[in-house]
Amino acid sequence: MNKLQKLRQQLKQTDTVIIGAGAGLSTAAGFTYSGERFQMYFKDFGEKYHFTDMYSGGFYPYETFNEYWAYWSRYIYINRYMDAPKPLYRELYELVKDKNYFVITTNVDHCFQKAGFAKERLYYTQGDYGLFQCSRPCHEETYDNEEAVRKMVRAQGWEIGTDNVLYLPDGMTAKMTVPDELIPYCPKCGEPMGMNLRADDTFVQDEGWYRAARRYELFLRENRDAAVMFLELGVGYNTPGIIKYPFWQMTAENPKAVYACVNYGESCAPTEIGDRSICINADIGKVLEQL
Repeated sequence: MNKLQKLRQQLKQTDTVIIGAGAGLSTAAGFTYSGERFQMYFKDFGEKYHFTDMYSGGFYPYETFNEYWAYWSRYIYINRYMDAPKPLYRELYELVKDKNYFVITTNVDHCFQKAGFAKERLYYTQGDYGLFQCSRPCHEETYDNEEAVRKMVRAQGWEIGTDNVLYLPDGMTAKMTVPDELIPYCPKCGEPMGMNLRADDTFVQDEGWYRAARRYELFLRENRDAAVMFLELGVGYNTPGIIKYPFWQMTAENPKAVYACVNYGESCAPTEIGDRSICINADIGKVLEQL
């Protein structure tokens, strides 16, 4: 029996699945930050400031908030409010929708919920592109940003299609700035707003974040001795202490647990749990499609 067949069989016979998802899953779903998508939406910024991917552009020290939010509103919109180019998350949902599942993810693009996963079974540890927070921060609250982001991208000349795809009308060139009145400021202290993304010690863990953390901890306790599959998808070694290492440890502590990892180039498991591990070094999209 090959590894794919083994994973398929294990998924069929396992009622409880804990999914740990990293950036590799969204990359496989088409949320790439360079190449064609970058050229389509950020060619002007790339030519002006000489960066070649969205991630680098997010750290560029823009001289004005007008330009900063022109960049970030496009970034947020295409990676949060547009659907992923490939139906990977929906395929994953179909595999586990009738199981006792929970998801912990370092991804911030909201793809799980858009694919149908229940909100109360999701724990976004690193934030959400769809939320603003005070940049100081002066208080522990976050704010939905969809309306503000839509206004900012439209102010640059972009149109939003009925399928939520962002496009420029024929002959139009996008502006690289937004008007002063659209720049978001904290409603409490008046300081500029920032993104609710874990980059440093200013990250806001609001009440929603803590509720999700408690639900995840409760789920782990309730299924501590159950036959569980820890299904890790696209998790690298940037923050292995959030998903990868805990999955290894919990598998080692529970003799009924199975650890499965699908990751192109970074699929492995400790020898201590090797007999209860399924490591597939392949494209996640192809694996889920075959499952």
